[in-house]
Amino acid sequence: MMNCFLVFFLQGAQGGIGSTLVLLMPMVFIVILYQFMIAKPQREQRRVHEEMLKNLKAGDKVITNSGIYGTVTELNEKDPEVVQLRIAEAVKINIARNAISALQEAKTAKESEKK
Repeated sequence: MMNCFLVFFLQGAQGGIGSTLVLLMPMVFIVILYQFMIAKPQREQRRVHEEMLKNLKAGDKVITNSGIYGTVTELNEKDPEVVQLRIAEAVKINIARNAISALQEAKTAKESEKK
C-alpha cells in the first residue's frame, strides 16, 4: 500500500506542480470533511455541556458519568468544582462538578423524542 503512494508521489513529481495538487486534493477534502462532520459537532456538544455545568443549582436532578442519579443539594462555595448530591434518603456524596454528565430532565426529554 505504501509503495502505491510512493509511486503516485513520484509520478506527481515528474508531472509538475499540477499533478502534486491533484494528489493532495483528496487529503485536503478529508481534512475539511473531518472538520465539518466530527470536530465542529463535538465542539458544540462540549460548549453545551460546559454551559450546563456552569448553570447548576440546588435542586437540579442530574446523572453522573458513572450512572448515579441524584439531586444537587449544595454547591460548595469554597471549592466551586465540588457538588454535593443526594442519592438516597440521608445519603449525600461529594463529587466533582465535571463528573456530572447531564440533567435528568434533558435525558428523559431526548428519550421521549426518539420514541
